[in-house]
Amino acid sequence: MKVIATPNAPAAIGPYSQGMICGDFVYCSGQIPINPADGSIPQGIEAQAHQSCKNVAAVLVAGGTGIDKVVKTTCFLADIADFAAFNQVYAGYFVSKPARSCCAVKDLPKGVLCEIEAVAEL
Repeated sequence: MKVIATPNAPAAIGPYSQGMICGDFVYCSGQIPINPADGSIPQGIEAQAHQSCKNVAAVLVAGGTGIDKVVKTTCFLADIADFAAFNQVYAGYFVSKPARSCCAVKDLPKGVLCEIEAVAEL
């Protein structure tokens, strides 16, 4: 196994890695919408979905793959009412339509509106 660490995505805020390479796959930890440049969190589900997708992409690139090689995502929403707006943004990044689970959860770290984790082929 190999740890993925990149300054182009938010640093882990707990005892975990941004991602791991294992065999022929990259496992990307859940990415919340923190701008890695300044630590800010954008407002609104659309802006947060864009930032989360950019963060996932940055971890995948650091791991030697890309968003086009994603085979599975898991998406968490703070409010299921944001499902359609989230999907609109998500569809622009994950154009290969990987397998996906999406659910609403009670809370997400730092009070964000969404989080995305991914598994990609190398």
